[in-house]
Amino acid sequence: MFKLVVVGGKLRGQEFVLKSGENTLGRDSSCDVYFPVEGVSKKHMSVTVSDDIVTVSDLGSANGTFLNGKIIKKAAAKTGDKIGLPNSIVQLVYVQEKKIVVKKKVAAQKEREETIDEILNGGTPPDNIVGKIFWLFKYKLMPFIHGVNQEYEWRILLAIFTAAFALITITLTIGPVLQDSKNVLMNEIRIRGTHYADEISRTNTKALEQKTLERVDTSFLDGASQDGVESYELFDLDGRVLRPLSRLNEYTNDTVSIQIKEWFSRPRNKNMKEAKILSLEGGKIGIGKQIFIYDPKTGTQEAVGIIAIRFAPTTLTAEASKSTRLYLESLVTSLLVGILFFGVVYYLTLRPIEELRFQIEEGLRGKRRSVDSKLLFEEMNPVRNAINTGLQRIRELQRDENDVDPNDIESDDQYVNNLLEFMNGAQGPVIVLNSSKNLVKLNTQAEDVCGIRLSMSEGMNILDITKERGFAATLIELCDSSANNSGTSQSGAYELQGKPYNIFVNSMMGKDGFAKGFYISFVLDN
Repeated sequence: MFKLVVVGGKLRGQEFVLKSGENTLGRDSSCDVYFPVEGVSKKHMSVTVSDDIVTVSDLGSANGTFLNGKIIKKAAAKTGDKIGLPNSIVQLVYVQEKKIVVKKKVAAQKEREETIDEILNGGTPPDNIVGKIFWLFKYKLMPFIHGVNQEYEWRILLAIFTAAFALITITLTIGPVLQDSKNVLMNEIRIRGTHYADEISRTNTKALEQKTLERVDTSFLDGASQDGVESYELFDLDGRVLRPLSRLNEYTNDTVSIQIKEWFSRPRNKNMKEAKILSLEGGKIGIGKQIFIYDPKTGTQEAVGIIAIRFAPTTLTAEASKSTRLYLESLVTSLLVGILFFGVVYYLTLRPIEELRFQIEEGLRGKRRSVDSKLLFEEMNPVRNAINTGLQRIRELQRDENDVDPNDIESDDQYVNNLLEFMNGAQGPVIVLNSSKNLVKLNTQAEDVCGIRLSMSEGMNILDITKERGFAATLIELCDSSANNSGTSQSGAYELQGKPYNIFVNSMMGKDGFAKGFYISFVLDN
């Protein structure tokens, strides 16, 4: 079985089953496929079905017939091909015929009304890990920020977060680089201190072997101030100073020497040959290293003394100053960029709000029927729709028959009758509502799909005749959205009888700017 499905235009969603043989399509009600669309000729084209072969022929229409974008007089078509008509596009679809048992009740679905607690707290978290991360961020972390927002203005919070972002970013990016530079310098100083200790061992081999430390020559350290050596002490393992000569045989009382001696006195550090580094005040460095000699009797290295050196390296001080300057320069640059970012985000967000406030004031003064915007801000759409609904209800409440021209007041009847005419050619489930969303008519297919009986529900509000409030709420939302957007088609989805349906709603707008009726069609989502 072949059928034509309208995929574009005002009849979108409607389906027309094709019989075997010739099927004429046009605006004339005598056609096999009644297609009341402006621009379509009374007898526009024919679709001939012969077994599995389909032929599309133009019947001398004024605006022509297109098959897959090419104008034709007569051509063969296959399933999936799209036929272009004035203001409409239809698709040829082959459907495997099978017997369908239609259940005459709406599929059971848990009724659920979204509460303010679920909106603010998020309800049950999603199962997937990505969704759960976003859920935790939105409903667990952000409430803390919202609490702060109750104490401070949004613009102040935005400025604080922008500054914090700049500070944290610079600290996490520039900080490690500066620390690496400092570590490199520290390592160079450690190597230099180790070199001095090794130089003592190399130049004083005989004195060290005889353990006559008082004969050790350290004069090369006395002239090493240009290399950053501020002071030094060579002392034995008991802390008795051997060099410099000015303090010979005294016991060390230098804080650096004492810390280094205590360090190497620990059992685990007694045989340590690596240098010990201490960070001192004022950017100075303390370095200590044990001096070893080879004991031929035991065949091992034996510690006989300790060299402790105070370094005041100009390179480290300069590097610290340079690092501080670089960090501050980067921070100032980031803050300046942050100020620009703050301005862009603040005014980008503020503009739609100011525009909305201005349009609401115009609407309340009667100078505007609805609010809209050229700015793309999808999150504001529900707010605009709610405001448009409120403005429409305000106009209806404020309408005074003594102040309005009778010719400006339109009833629903003419428009609803037009919708009922459209309904006559419908092949799928269709519902027609008036401006108050009361049921005017629905066809047999819609009765079976929605579980509504016309004989028991005619004239009643859609909220009162549907078994599921969720379904009714979906219909009302689509109707309001269409009415608030100048009658343009709105679509949604809902599961009926265990099957997914796409719902299409078009509103018929009156000359006074109000919706006078709603045409609701259902298409099974295959």
